[in-house]
Amino acid sequence: MIPPLPNAFLQVPIAHRALHDISDNRPENSRAAIHAAIGAGYGIEIDLQLTSDDRAMVFHDYDMARLTGQPGPIRQVSAAAASGATLLYGDDGIPTLDEVLEMVAGRVPLLIELKDQDGAMGANVGALERDTVRALLGYDGPVALMSFNPNSVAELARLAPHLPRGITTCAYEPSVELLPQDVCDNLRSIPDFDRVGASFISHEAADLSRPRVAELKAHGVPILCWTVRSPEQEAEARKVADNVTFEGYLAAHSA
Repeated sequence: MIPPLPNAFLQVPIAHRALHDISDNRPENSRAAIHAAIGAGYGIEIDLQLTSDDRAMVFHDYDMARLTGQPGPIRQVSAAAASGATLLYGDDGIPTLDEVLEMVAGRVPLLIELKDQDGAMGANVGALERDTVRALLGYDGPVALMSFNPNSVAELARLAPHLPRGITTCAYEPSVELLPQDVCDNLRSIPDFDRVGASFISHEAADLSRPRVAELKAHGVPILCWTVRSPEQEAEARKVADNVTFEGYLAAHSA
């Protein structure tokens, strides 16, 4: 049986990369941003990248330059080195997934995106998925996993069939995604939804009018979306999406 997306993910808005605001020393995916999201009662979306010693770190980019000022792939440094690399506009380093799980402790929904480690949405995956599942052993709280790479989602289904999983999706423009045309043309239609045992998608907000999204919604699939940046965009997205992932403003809680 495919594990469903917990209802908690449809009840409160989800803070994209946690509730970040660099003007308040809360960079994206930081401990401070996670604490702020918990305090405000929002769900939290985080990203995972892998280190040289195969640890899952809460970090978005492949290269560390934009967020730490230290250039180079996070995949080429150890977890200890990544933790010691102070985030720009913040007061501490990159958190491990284990730390974040201890911080959240089930108090709010946690949506975890595993970044593609193959480089071309292919099948060269496994290490990040293994450490993610290891960290989640015994975690008690609403959690769901997702990735743009359907092979990653399939691996999560193999390693942890009890954990809810979905596919992160978008319009797949080759010039934007920096992927070959044929890869984009394939992934754009979300062909792997059933194969990987997904129970939801998180789709690009500007592309919610896509017929495939409507088809999934008609079959009862929960539709999350990313990334909404204003109340006006949120109102438009909610015409299709069951919930939003937001940043740059404070999304209203449902009554």
